[in-house]
Amino acid sequence: MRKTFSAILVSTLVLTGCATVRDSRVNPFNWFGTARSEPITRQEASTNPLIPQRTGLFSSSRNKEVVYAGRPFDQIIDLTIEEVPGGAVVRATGRADRQGIYEVQLTPANEDELPVDGVLTYRLEGVEPSEATAIGTPPTREVTAGRKLTNQTLAGVTTIRVEGLRNAMTSRR
Repeated sequence: MRKTFSAILVSTLVLTGCATVRDSRVNPFNWFGTARSEPITRQEASTNPLIPQRTGLFSSSRNKEVVYAGRPFDQIIDLTIEEVPGGAVVRATGRADRQGIYEVQLTPANEDELPVDGVLTYRLEGVEPSEATAIGTPPTREVTAGRKLTNQTLAGVTTIRVEGLRNAMTSRR
């Protein structure tokens, strides 16, 4: 009985020590650091998004892909990465220009969703309603979206970045 109690006591002290040591790699709360805001620098696109890429006599109308009509959010105000079994969940909160934004999602910056120099980048996007809506107070314009990432997707990732129009938030591993 004394050996069991001693083992439980020692393991409890070790686990609570992991929570208090901030710089420990063993601490699961420290796997991704706190998010911080960065200014956005815009780059010119090499292709015109208004010109369709697949046109012509033999292009199949049956194989048309559904195009997501979302636009980036004005500002990213929160970024949280939670460890889950088999990967992580990225949760971003953005503030829109007005109320009524729907179909909010985290869109990968590149098609293959691969990290570039260890940075996995997403854009927080949403579809604006066609009719005019109220602007409202800032809390009523906030929307949260999440995306589950597998361990295979996170392989080689050191930073996760979520971009908006005015800023981007990053979280480092």
